[in-house]
Amino acid sequence: MAKRTETSGRLDDAARAGWLYYVAGRTQDEIASAMGISRQSAQRLVSLAVAEKLIKVRLDHPIAACLELANQLRKKFDLKHVEIVPSDPGSSSRTVGIAEAASAEIERWLKRPDPIVLAVGTGRTLKAAVDQLPLIECPNHRIVSLTGNITPDGSAAYYNVIFSMADAVKARHFPMPLPVLVTSAEERELLHGQQLVRYTLAISAQADVTFVGIGELGIDGPLCVDGFLEKDEMMELMREGAIGEICGWIFDGEGRLLDNPINERVASASIPSRETSTVIGIAKGKRKFKAIRAAIVGRQINSLITDEETAEFLLST
Repeated sequence: MAKRTETSGRLDDAARAGWLYYVAGRTQDEIASAMGISRQSAQRLVSLAVAEKLIKVRLDHPIAACLELANQLRKKFDLKHVEIVPSDPGSSSRTVGIAEAASAEIERWLKRPDPIVLAVGTGRTLKAAVDQLPLIECPNHRIVSLTGNITPDGSAAYYNVIFSMADAVKARHFPMPLPVLVTSAEERELLHGQQLVRYTLAISAQADVTFVGIGELGIDGPLCVDGFLEKDEMMELMREGAIGEICGWIFDGEGRLLDNPINERVASASIPSRETSTVIGIAKGKRKFKAIRAAIVGRQINSLITDEETAEFLLST
């Protein structure tokens, strides 16, 4: 029999305590008695279960204030789908709340009986959402990545989610075997002419639903932090009026894609047609306020998952 290590044993205990508390509905005193430990130890184990993400909680009750904000946003911007989650004033996380809501929405689409094409972008929030997906069998669906899975140094892109989805979702997956940005427009044309890439691009254009993150610009924005753009390139973009990006495609304050050399180097697939695909942007936070608004007014997206604070900003502009 394999020996149980101290770490795995503690996680086993945390999982058991978490199950007793959240699923079985036992009190911490009852958990302590059942496991032969002190109440304080039971409390610590339940907290560990949450911290290690052994327990994943979804809120199924629709909160009236969030529903009203969603309705107002839907009407104001003519959006197909809007979901608003409560804001946590004490949290600095950019993913908590919207990642859970996005995960539930992805799951709803994947459980549809008729075959669909589901396209995904990249980013921290989207990866957090995908990491919460349960195991789903949907062999009739196709899942395609809009963005490349290679970083500038040739390593795998950490926040590309197609492979994480492949671990949880039993469907056909189509990665984009390219960098997010290439060195020139000529190189992009050459790479997009390859048969494998042409096929992936064709599938992405057929997407029934698309899930994308919305990135802010700046030297601490994702494109710089992840090494795709140099700081001087980013500063020049911002001087030209750039405000945000989706899958590497850079747009201005009105959501118009910039006509510049950087966008000519983007190897990502085009964002699927907003006429035929439900394109859901997943983002929140003050740093992204302007980018989210621009993506909406410029019709880069036609659906949104965000939080109350962001929704209130959008309604006030």
